[in-house]
Amino acid sequence: MTTLIEVINHGPIRELRLARPPVNALDTELCRHLIQAINQAMADDVHGIVLSGSERIFSAGMDVPHLLSHGEDKHKLLDSWQAFFGAVRTLAECRVPVVAALTGHAPAGGCVLALCCDYRIIARSPDAAHPTVIGLNEVQVGLVAPEGIQRLMRRVVGHHRATTLLVGGEMVPAERALEIGLVDEVVDADLVVARAVAWLQSLLKLPRQPMLLTRTIARADLHEALHADLIQLDRFVEAWYAPDAQQALQGLAARLGKG
Repeated sequence: MTTLIEVINHGPIRELRLARPPVNALDTELCRHLIQAINQAMADDVHGIVLSGSERIFSAGMDVPHLLSHGEDKHKLLDSWQAFFGAVRTLAECRVPVVAALTGHAPAGGCVLALCCDYRIIARSPDAAHPTVIGLNEVQVGLVAPEGIQRLMRRVVGHHRATTLLVGGEMVPAERALEIGLVDEVVDADLVVARAVAWLQSLLKLPRQPMLLTRTIARADLHEALHADLIQLDRFVEAWYAPDAQQALQGLAARLGKG
């Protein structure tokens, strides 16, 4: 069986590395593997998790060509989105701290995963012409970010700034993301995972139960944001088939096919 999640242990901290070349696009299988990997980490009683990606790309977000391949089969489309939101909820509900080691770009679904983590460390842009970017760019590809996902952005950067970013589908360069609080650190690409492990190690030196209970209280709004009533998957799937959404999605798929 293909390994879609590489497991690397750093003492009591476990790194889960997305491993679906070339861009870690989130298809149904990868999302389900991520759920299993997080659940296994909990069963193994790890004390912290680092979620990482590959060089230059953390995750390109949902695999649009995979989703379009479902055609008019709404049940398959719903299943794919349920797998994604299942992974998002599993990450959000993880009972130990999780750091997003953003080894590269994190658009759309990649950004959603990052927003569910306790701390976000992103790779420094290699140069001004090729910035490492993060953001919820759903509008650009013809989709509407559900209320729950919008809340994830709001809890990190504030209401007004989140609205501006979401409505414009804006992708934010790493250095700007640090300025607005969308990420917590910017470091050289080869140091991202090491810094994530180091941050968790410092957290794990604190009295364990007070730290974990404080974290649970602080993340209550994150769990609430991902309630089914605020995601409304059925409405989301219906909107997928809207003509302007399909036009934008097919255009994206065509560009990806040429890439």
